Amino acid sequence: MSLDDATDTGTARKVAVITGANGGIGSAVVTAYRGLGFAVAATSRSMPESEDPQVFAFSADLVEPGAGERIVGAAMDRFGRIDTVVNSAGVYIGKPFTDYTDQDFDLIVGVNLRGFFNVSRSAVGAMLSRGEGGGHLVNISTSLVDQPNARVPCALASLTKGGLNAVTKELAIEFAGQGIRVNTVSLGVVRTPMNPEATPELVARHPLGRMEEVDDVVQAIVYLEQASFVTGEVLHVDGGQSAGRGKD
Repeated sequence: MSLDDATDTGTARKVAVITGANGGIGSAVVTAYRGLGFAVAATSRSMPESEDPQVFAFSADLVEPGAGERIVGAAMDRFGRIDTVVNSAGVYIGKPFTDYTDQDFDLIVGVNLRGFFNVSRSAVGAMLSRGEGGGHLVNISTSLVDQPNARVPCALASLTKGGLNAVTKELAIEFAGQGIRVNTVSLGVVRTPMNPEATPELVARHPLGRMEEVDDVVQAIVYLEQASFVTGEVLHVDGGQSAGRGKD
């Protein structure tokens, strides 16, 4: 049943909030959730308007205190409910540990942790307010948390994304009784505007022998959305990177 059909028959439509929605992964996730029949509140630091009336564009900087509350409040005002949050927004700065600056720390923690915390806290509150239970949080992590690489120093990515892996399990247990599921997709190197070229070095990080595509990420998120008995899962979608080292 499409979203429009659901609205016409009086069935409650589902709504997804997607952060980082103006990026390569985030914009594809918006398209995927529309295909599943969801209305979407799409947010990014600079979010262009959509011609789709069921996509509400909201610009917000997740580093700013209160941004998560404003995003969720705007989505509730527009659609009246929230069923899923995909925390797609993220910042990656790879450099040696002693080269990180306080500004790097504030930015990475601000987006990867404060952004997750504020959006998810407000969204879970909105899910619980319906009284009927149910909801879903999906986070984006990196397999470098599980399989560090000496050639890829990224302590702040591990610090923040490792936190998301841990809180995924905690929140899954905390809210299982209310039917709210919490899962994470842990990625390899995805071909996006940030990594447009499949260089030999990037391909070599994945034992399956190719870079990850945005469609690989989207398929995993859609799977988790539809897998109603899966919660607390850190799903590695990384071409085998987290399992070990492939052939050089």
